[in-house]
Amino acid sequence: MPHIDESAADTYTTRIPADIARPDRLLGPFTARQTAFLAVLALVLYGGWWVSRPFMPPLAYLVMVIPVAGAGAALVLGRREGIGLDRFLIAALAHRRTSRRRVYAPEGVPPLPGIVPGSWARADRPPPTAADMPYDGVTDQGVLELGDAGKAALATCSTVNFELRSAAEQQGLTAAFARWLNSLTGPTQLLVRCHRVDLAPLADGLQHEAAALPHPALERAARAHAAFLADLASGSHLLARQIVLVAREEAAAGSRRRSPSAGRVLQRLHEASHALAAAEITVTPLDAEHCAALVGAACNPDTPNPPDGGSSEGGRA
Repeated sequence: MPHIDESAADTYTTRIPADIARPDRLLGPFTARQTAFLAVLALVLYGGWWVSRPFMPPLAYLVMVIPVAGAGAALVLGRREGIGLDRFLIAALAHRRTSRRRVYAPEGVPPLPGIVPGSWARADRPPPTAADMPYDGVTDQGVLELGDAGKAALATCSTVNFELRSAAEQQGLTAAFARWLNSLTGPTQLLVRCHRVDLAPLADGLQHEAAALPHPALERAARAHAAFLADLASGSHLLARQIVLVAREEAAAGSRRRSPSAGRVLQRLHEASHALAAAEITVTPLDAEHCAALVGAACNPDTPNPPDGGSSEGGRA
């Protein structure tokens, strides 16, 4: 086994941008949002003391408000999974109030027929509600229309075996990826998703094409491989990993003219393809058909994708 100089890792350094969307600090370590919340909390506590001071000793009031002040400070300053506890609590309450059964019904969910007894309808779970889809459709160029949120374009990315590379090769890959991160000019997301794979079409294709092979041995090998794929598909749930690059451009506020954001998101995918090629990552933009299929799979994850359903770019672990 070749000896790897551990000190070589200290020789190579690559600057990767941190959280560039982190809010600025206004007062010491506190952001403007945290400062406003703490100021309001202090005013409320001071107002409570001002009202209760004629009939309550200051020490008793202090003991009473310590849990309230601690809970308020924890709510404002605490974080969970990178999100402030106040926003996390608001999101949890919104999720709690949202229906668990949502269906795509732009025309609305029709009521149950009149022949259904009311007791049956009340005994069943609450009826589903119409899902508010975050997009308005897909253009011919494969751009997602997000309404007020702007437009987005999707592309699949291949993977790179990083651990088997030498220190110099790892440094080169990291530097190329860092250059792409530093060149970003708009919201960008890297989504890693797993989806089911249906090998039945591939097995059927091998069985159908086996008879046309020029040699009997090739035909037997093709049929044996088709039988192996069919047995593999029937014995377990196969999952494939797909890495999706999402480039989004926000809509211009108050502009009624045709927005150039559709061409801009496609241009950003083209730029990402050139920039990530240095990191040995292949970026393949998705057309309208594959974008629609990907959105449909996200809405219904139980639907298996074919083996070549736009995920052939990925594969290496």
